[in-house]
Amino acid sequence: MNTENTTPEAITKNVVAMFHYTLHNEAGDEVENSRAGDPIAYLHGYGNVIPGLEKAMEGKAPGESFEVTVAPEESYGVRQENNSQRVPIKHLMEWQESKGKLKIRPGMVVAVNTEQGVRQVTVVKVGKFNVDVDTNHPLAGKTLTFKVDVVELRAASDSEISHGHAHGPGGHHHD
Repeated sequence: MNTENTTPEAITKNVVAMFHYTLHNEAGDEVENSRAGDPIAYLHGYGNVIPGLEKAMEGKAPGESFEVTVAPEESYGVRQENNSQRVPIKHLMEWQESKGKLKIRPGMVVAVNTEQGVRQVTVVKVGKFNVDVDTNHPLAGKTLTFKVDVVELRAASDSEISHGHAHGPGGHHHD
């Protein structure tokens, strides 16, 4: 059912929500902030944002602001010890983009292309041809606080529903 001509009053399944957020860690330090660019767009009900944030977004209306604290189990997961892997340095996206000129150092968060898509990993040890990386998400094991401003809502298109994600500015772009 395509309901593109009606504007939803609240966030429910099959609604595209546009929002800005500021993310803080347990110490209160700002980790991310979307407010400098376009709002983030996501299709509600399809797991396109972390579970704890998606639950908190349910029922919110445009113009609403709220804060939610999300436990690791509802965000990027509990940290798994010994979750490391040796990866050829040439598989790191930042290294590829720099054409091999970027100096990779322990502690850097880098992206690696996997069979499941791009994943952020943390460099633990650097060798000449390989790097040892911690495959936990950099925010795994952290309690996170989101300060959210709901900007706009719209009904999802049939295409967005069939693809399971929002299209356009702030959402997914197809080639």
